[in-house]
Amino acid sequence: QVQLVESGGGLVQPGGSLRLSCAASGSILGLITAAWYRRAPGKQRDLVASITRGSTTNYADSVKGRFTISKDNAKNTVYLQMNNLKPEDTAVYYCNMRIWDNDYWGQGTQVTVSS
Repeated sequence: QVQLVESGGGLVQPGGSLRLSCAASGSILGLITAAWYRRAPGKQRDLVASITRGSTTNYADSVKGRFTISKDNAKNTVYLQMNNLKPEDTAVYYCNMRIWDNDYWGQGTQVTVSS
């Protein structure tokens, strides 16, 4: 059983940056895909960015050019670098990893963009 622990959320002013981390308790050598989702108040959970085993990335249109997803297999960690943050990026961000045939989710980390 793999557990995912997210960190790096917080309060930031518009235009600021944050880096989210998602650390897996076990090896991610069997990783198929990893992704970050977010759920804003009153809205559904949406895909923000994803990265495949071969490091192919995909982004929601709303974050293209501002967010970067990456992974470090040696550290069993996936990252989301968020730059030029906007108030509409405010949400709870969730990490997801598909490792072999299993889907794992983190507990979520709050990101609030406000002046």
